[in-house]
This record gives sequence, structure tokens and C-alpha cells, in this order.
Amino acid sequence: MSLGENLQFLRKKSNITQEQLAEMLEVSRQSVSKWESDTTYPEMDKLLQISGIFHCSLDDLVQKDINTQYVEDKAHYDEHHNKSSRQITTGVSLILSGLTLMLFLVSVFPKIEKMEYLATMIFFIFVAIAVAIFVMTGLQNDHFSKKNPVIENFYTEEEKEKFHQKFVVLITTGIVLIFIGLISMMGLCAVLPSTLGNIQTEELIGVLFLFFVTIAVTLFVYAGTQSSKYNIKHYNLMHDTNSVTYKNDKLTGIVCGCLMMIATIIFLICGFVGNLWWTAAVIYSVSGIACGIASMIINRNNEEEK
Repeated sequence: MSLGENLQFLRKKSNITQEQLAEMLEVSRQSVSKWESDTTYPEMDKLLQISGIFHCSLDDLVQKDINTQYVEDKAHYDEHHNKSSRQITTGVSLILSGLTLMLFLVSVFPKIEKMEYLATMIFFIFVAIAVAIFVMTGLQNDHFSKKNPVIENFYTEEEKEKFHQKFVVLITTGIVLIFIGLISMMGLCAVLPSTLGNIQTEELIGVLFLFFVTIAVTLFVYAGTQSSKYNIKHYNLMHDTNSVTYKNDKLTGIVCGCLMMIATIIFLICGFVGNLWWTAAVIYSVSGIACGIASMIINRNNEEEK
């Protein structure tokens, strides 16, 4: 492939027009057109600029067929995974938001008759919507994986590095939000009285902390699901029924599903029988940590990913 063909391929892949590229290089559009048709040849300083713009080596640009270095996402894997990531994040956010709202209603309106039942009903509406989203996402993922059990790795190192920077920001922001919630909770507990009218301020402050946790966990889930998108090797192994990764993922799903079901049962029993809604809510945090530990234990000896 000639320099002109390489230049045209890189420009179109980056969705840059001849006019835009000419402006970046401070030349005329006609010059870019002549380069792409191999009528004329750019000077060395322009070649170096072009290499920098498209993040390729000068040798690749001038002598190699750059087209063969890029793999096309024919299965629309990236689009599908982005949609799945948004849906999973939305589902998790709905459950935590519903829990936060339920505890807020119980804390702010303790004197309203049967408020616990009304708040619990609202919580389960959120849960029902989240479950519907999870089921829909699971069916979509299952259909996609059956059609595309193997995906060729098409992500460039530049794309992976760009996401890694975004991943660091998302995780850091989530951690900072949790600390802000903790600091706010301790500060408010120190300055506010134990009760404000019929409201227990400690419970209300706890709800505020849970609000920050909800945002943080939402960021963590989105970052995690997006990170898994770039691990195409794991995706391929996960859909190979003979692989250790496939078996470990199945076991992890069963264990975490059971843990969350047990947590929900304990939460409902403590809430309805002992009226310990706020205290029992901690069980979800414990279950989440337990799921993470179980996943690490199950996958600790998985050599396929290395």
C-alpha cells in the first residue's frame, strides 16, 4: 500500500476531512488531495506531523500496509457492550437508589401509619424495574454471545490507554465520594442534635451517606463493566465451554446470586419482624464484599487469563 493510500485510510478511520487535516498541517486541501493520490510527496516535517496525528510510526506510514494492522469490529461488539454496560449500571443504581429512598421515607416520616410498608413497596418497585433490566440484558448478552462466541481483538493500544485514564478518574471519584460521605456524616453527627422533631438525625445522616455510596458504586460498576469490554481474551474464554474461565464464571454467578438472595431474605425478616430496616441494610454491603472475595477465590488459580 502506498503512502497516499495509507494516509487516506488513516484519515477516514479518524473521521477527518481533507480540509481538517490540511488545517492541522497548515497546508492547502489540494496538497492533502495530491498526497493521497500519490501525485506529490509531503516533506519530512509534514510526514512527522502526520505520524503524530495518527499515532503511527514513520516506517508504517511510508512503507507498510496500515490497513492490515486494524481489525474491524464486524460484530458491533463495542456498541453491544456499551449498551450492556449502561443497562447493568442503571439496574444497580436503581436498587441502591430505591434502598436510599426507602430509608429516607422511614427516617423522615416515622409517625405516618404503615410507612415502613409503603417505603418497602417503593423499594421493591425499584428492584422490580432493575430485575427486568437485568433479565433483558442477560437475554441480549446470551443472544449476542451465541451469534459471536469468538471476537477478534480489534482495540488498539491507544484506545486501551485512553480508557485506562478514564477508568482511573472514575474509580478515584468514587473513592473520594465515599470519603466525602463519611466526613459529612461525622461532621453532621457532631453538630446536630440527636432528634429534630420526630426525625432521628442519625438515621437521616446515614441516608445521606448511603446517597454518596450509591453514586460511588454506580461509578464503580460502570468502570468495571467498561473495563471488561477491553478484555476480549476473557470474553472468548468465557464462551468456550471447555475453558476454566467459563466454569469459574458460572460458579461465581451461582455463588453471588445465592449470597444476594440470602441478603434480601435477611433484610426483609429483620425489617418486618424486628423493624430494623436501617440496621439490616448493611447486609447488602456485606454481601457485595462477600461476592468480591468469592470471585477472587474462585479465579485465583486461573492461568488462562495470564
